Amino acid sequence: MGLLQGLLRARKLLLVVCVPLLLLPLPVLHPSSEASCAYVLIVTAVYWVSEAVPLGAAALVPAFLYPFFGVLRSNEVAAEYFKNTTLLLVGVICVAAAVEKWNLHKRIALRMVLMAGAKPGMLLLCFMCCTTLLSMWLSNTSTTAMVMPIVEAVLQELVSAEDEQLVAANSNTEEAKPISLDVKNSQPSLELVFVNEDRSTADLTTLMHNENLNGVPSSTNPIKTANQHQGKKQHSSQEKPQVLTPSPRKQKLNKKYRSHHDQMICKCLSLSISYSATIGGLTTIIGTSTSLIFLEHFNNQYPAAEVVNFGTWFLFSFPISLIMLVVSWFWMHWLFLGCNFKETCSLSKKKKTKREQLSEKRIQEEYEKLGDISYPEMVTGFFFILMTVLWFTREPGFVPGWDSFFEKKGYRTDATVSVFLGFLLFLIPAKKPCFGKKNDGENQERSLGTEPIITWKDFQKTMPWEIVILVGGGYALASGSKSSGLSTWIGNQMLSLSSLPPWAVTLLACILVSIVTEFVSNPATITIFLPILCSLSETLHINPLYTLIPVTMCISFAVMLPVGNPPNAIVFSYGHCQIKDMVKAGLGVNVIGLVIVMVAINTWGVSLFHLDTYPVWARVSNITDQA
Repeated sequence: MGLLQGLLRARKLLLVVCVPLLLLPLPVLHPSSEASCAYVLIVTAVYWVSEAVPLGAAALVPAFLYPFFGVLRSNEVAAEYFKNTTLLLVGVICVAAAVEKWNLHKRIALRMVLMAGAKPGMLLLCFMCCTTLLSMWLSNTSTTAMVMPIVEAVLQELVSAEDEQLVAANSNTEEAKPISLDVKNSQPSLELVFVNEDRSTADLTTLMHNENLNGVPSSTNPIKTANQHQGKKQHSSQEKPQVLTPSPRKQKLNKKYRSHHDQMICKCLSLSISYSATIGGLTTIIGTSTSLIFLEHFNNQYPAAEVVNFGTWFLFSFPISLIMLVVSWFWMHWLFLGCNFKETCSLSKKKKTKREQLSEKRIQEEYEKLGDISYPEMVTGFFFILMTVLWFTREPGFVPGWDSFFEKKGYRTDATVSVFLGFLLFLIPAKKPCFGKKNDGENQERSLGTEPIITWKDFQKTMPWEIVILVGGGYALASGSKSSGLSTWIGNQMLSLSSLPPWAVTLLACILVSIVTEFVSNPATITIFLPILCSLSETLHINPLYTLIPVTMCISFAVMLPVGNPPNAIVFSYGHCQIKDMVKAGLGVNVIGLVIVMVAINTWGVSLFHLDTYPVWARVSNITDQA
C-alpha cells in the first residue's frame, strides 16, 4: 500500500522519464526525419496534455530534441521562439499594464453597473458586456480576476440591503437566517483583484485543491477574509492590488442565501463572467493566446497569404461575439432567473424595490470614491483607442491604409504599432506637466512627476512569459513537422475524409477540439491540431482558413469544468456554483458557440476570406512541402 502511494505521488516524474523511453523505438527502428519528428511531437504533446511539467518547460523539448535527432539545426529552432506575434503581445501587455495599474477598468465596470441599475436581468447584461469589452484587450484570466470582486461586492450589497431595510423597519423576518454573503457581515471593499501573470499556471492549483488548470498562466495570492483585507493599509494608485479569492470550502460551509432566488442570481452572475471573458477573447486577434498562436502559425505556414490581420479578424469575429453574447444572456437568464424578462429587466424607477434602491446608492458611493478621472487614466484611455484605430486603418482592405504612405510595403505590422505605443508609455510622466507657476513642491508630487505611466516592474508583473515560450515551442514543432515531411505524411493518411463535404470536415474538427480542450490546455490543444489541420486542408483541397478559423474559436470554449481554464477556476473559487451548474450552463454556451461559428464561417466568412476557392498561396505551400 505504501509503495502504491509512493508511485502515485511520483506519477508525474515517472511519466516524464518513462514516456521518452517507451517511445524511443520509434526513431531507432525507423531512422527517418518523419519518425524523429513524430517522436518529439508525441513526447511534447504528452507532457502538455498531462501537465507533468509546466507548459512553458514542456515547450522547450523541441529546442534540444530536434538538433539531437537531426530534424532542425539549433539556430533554426531558436529562431522559432521569438516571432512577430511576440512583439505584438509585448506592446499589448504594456497598454494592459497601464489599464490595470491606474484602475481604468474599475471605472469602466462601475460606470456600466450604474447605467444598468440593480435589476437582475439588466445587471447580468451589464456585467457580461463590461467583461466582454475588457477581455477584448486583456487576457481572459486578468479580466475575470478584475471583474469578479466587483460582482461579489454587488451581490453582497443586493442581499445585505434587504437586511438593512428590515432592521430599519424594526420588523421581524419571516425567512430563515438572513445572513449576508460575507462570512462576518462586513462590508466589502470594491478594491480590484489582479492576477500576476508572470508566474506559472500551477500556482492556480490552490483554487482547485491541487488540480491542474488550463489556458493563460496566472496566480492568485493567499486567501484573505474581508475583515483582514480592510484592516490592512490601502494600496496606493501606483501599486497592484492583490488577489482576493474566497476559499471554496469556507464559502460552502458559511454562505447561506436568503432565498432560492438570491442563490440563482449569485450563480448566474458568477458564471456569466467566465463565459463573457471567453466571448470577448474571441473578438480580437490579441484577445486570447489561441488566436495569437493561430496567427503566427498561419503566417509561417503560408507567408504569401495576406488575408488575416487585426481588421479582417475583427470583422469576422465581432458579429459572432455580439450574437453569442445576446444568446448566452438569454440562456443564462432562462436557466437561472426564469423567463420573466419584464420584471428582471425593467428600467422604470417606479418599479424598483427598496432593496434595489439601496444597492444602487452604495454602488454610486463606490464610484464617487474614484473621484474625477485622473491624468494617467486619460493618457491610458487615449493610447488604448489610438492603438485600436491604427490597427484598423493600417490595411483596411476596402480603402488604402496608412501603410500605403510608405515607399516600402509590408514592413509594418500590428506589432509595430503596439510596440511603439507601449514604448511611449515608459516615457510619458504619470503627473500632468505644469509649465506655469509651480505648486507646493511636496516630495510625493515630485516623485510622481518623475515616474512614467508604467515602469518595467509593472510590465514584468503582467507579461505572461510562459505563454511566450509555449507559443515558441508550438512554432518549433510546426517548423519541424514541415521540414521533415511529417505534416505531408499525416495529410496523406486522411484521404479517406475526401468523400465528406468541407462543412462536415470542419464540423467534425470543431466538435473534436471542443471535447479535447475541456481536459487539455487551450494553447497545447491548438498547437497540436494546427499542423494536422493544415495538412488535412491541403490534402482535401479546402481553403485552410475554412477549417483553421472555426477550430481556433472552438478551442476557447472550455467552459464546462473548473479545470477548463483559469477564469472558470476563479469563478468557481467564490463558492456560488457547483460542478453540475458549470456543466449544465457551460454545455449550453458551448453548443451556442459551435452553432454560431459554423453559421458565420459559411455565410459572411466565405465572402470575407474567399473560402469558396482553393487559394494560390495554399497551392504554393503544398508544392514546397512536397518538394
